[in-house]
Amino acid sequence: MKKSPLQYFLYLSIGAAIVTIVLKSYAYYVTGSVGLMSDALESFVNLFAAIFALLMLIISQKPADKKHMYGHSKAEYFSSAAEGALIIIAAFSIIRSAIPRIINPVSIENVDLGLLLSLIASLVNFGVGSVLIINGKKRKSLILEADGRHLMTDVWTSLGVIVGIIIVKFTGWYIVDPIIALFVAVNIMYTGYKLIKRSARGLMDATIPDEDMKQIIVYLDSLKSKQIEYHSLMTRVAGQRKFIFFHLLVPGNWTVKHGHDCADEIEEHIISMFTEPVTVDTHLEPVEDPASMNDIGIDRIH
Repeated sequence: MKKSPLQYFLYLSIGAAIVTIVLKSYAYYVTGSVGLMSDALESFVNLFAAIFALLMLIISQKPADKKHMYGHSKAEYFSSAAEGALIIIAAFSIIRSAIPRIINPVSIENVDLGLLLSLIASLVNFGVGSVLIINGKKRKSLILEADGRHLMTDVWTSLGVIVGIIIVKFTGWYIVDPIIALFVAVNIMYTGYKLIKRSARGLMDATIPDEDMKQIIVYLDSLKSKQIEYHSLMTRVAGQRKFIFFHLLVPGNWTVKHGHDCADEIEEHIISMFTEPVTVDTHLEPVEDPASMNDIGIDRIH
């Protein structure tokens, strides 16, 4: 199987995670800050999530086979859900580490060096996260976008920690360090929840976005001038791929070949509307037959 361009973005994410782990772990080592420790912990989560995302991307782009006739594109949703779960686990780990420090505040050493290392790590995550989100939206890849947003939560984590350490440096209020860590944990927990919710929606065969549906409807409505009508329009999304199904109502005196050629032309036009993979399936019916007007749903019962 040919390597997808999307994989290179995930290699970039893995590289960024390794760099930030080294920077943040050393920052924690020299300062003893629980905030920086929690920040380093999330970078380990980033590394695991990026590796898992790469594996799911490779699986999702496998061609259809006898046991998976609709392809493997839904594997993307498992990656996004896993990242959401990992973010939430990281948040609880941060909370667990921060609470004892609130009860018994601990001083922070080598503040300037710790701040510098954390800032560099944040810039790395911000740059890579932006690249992943932009390309995830552009290429309709939930995996890239989810991983990019995960990195962005890490940026917010780092900024929160940096603010806390600066406050500690100028005030000596060591309790601020774990309090900031708690606020950051709540914020990234919400991000994890949104990723899991989005994955669940995809696994439940959600319809394509409203703007895409309107585009299809406008085109199909325009066919009425050619004596072609439609009904039973059903859609679903599986990762990057869109599935579109509907009934075409054509004059009953058309030949089978004429109807088939017309359906092919309509399907190809709809496919050309999108940059991402699209599967279009149509069912021909005679427009004069009253039975054809029965709107057949998923159970296909007249």
